[in-house]
Amino acid sequence: MPIITVVTRDGTGRAVDMEVGATLMEGLRDHGFDEVLAMCGGCCSCATCHVYVEPASPPLEDEDDLLAGAAHRRDNSRLSCQIILSADHDGLRVAIPPED
Repeated sequence: MPIITVVTRDGTGRAVDMEVGATLMEGLRDHGFDEVLAMCGGCCSCATCHVYVEPASPPLEDEDDLLAGAAHRRDNSRLSCQIILSADHDGLRVAIPPED
């Protein structure tokens, strides 16, 4: 299981084990990070699961279109519903941006 460090809006960080094959959004919800609303449930249609990831990886085309409207977009912005977790994500650092 990849261990991912999640930093909440108040700057608190916590390392959690997340399940391979799940989306990052599912892992965040499973571990109680309620700041990630994920209102559409993971179908890439609302951008309420916006996160910052390190190391950065480029968003998919549809994801990039949704992120274009995000008030707090950065170069490392992603939608957590579009990241399928694998062992390669071990050590990933995720920060939850300010609320739009």
